Amino acid sequence: MNKEIEKLLFNPIRLKTISFLMTVETCTFKALLDVTTSSKGNLSIQLKKLNDAGLIKIEKYFQKSYPTTDYSITKKGKTSFEDFFKQLQSLKNE
Repeated sequence: MNKEIEKLLFNPIRLKTISFLMTVETCTFKALLDVTTSSKGNLSIQLKKLNDAGLIKIEKYFQKSYPTTDYSITKKGKTSFEDFFKQLQSLKNE
C-alpha cells in the first residue's frame, strides 16, 4: 500500500470520514461533523487533505439560493480504504 495513503488514513478524523463515506452516496458537512465529533476548523483541514489526495470529492453548489457542499468518496478512496482495512486485518492475524 502507498505509504502516503496509509499515513493519511491513520488520522482518526480522516479514518472516520472515509469509513462513513463508504456507507453513503453523498453527505453534508453537518453529517461529517456529527460522525467525527470534530471541530469545524479541524474537519475542514482534514477534508481538504483527503480531497487533495483524491480520496474524496467535494462538490459545491447553490440550493434555493443557499451555498451547499456535498462530500462523496472517489473510486481511489474506496480502493485505498479497502486496502488499508485488509492491511489492518492482516496485522491482527499475525
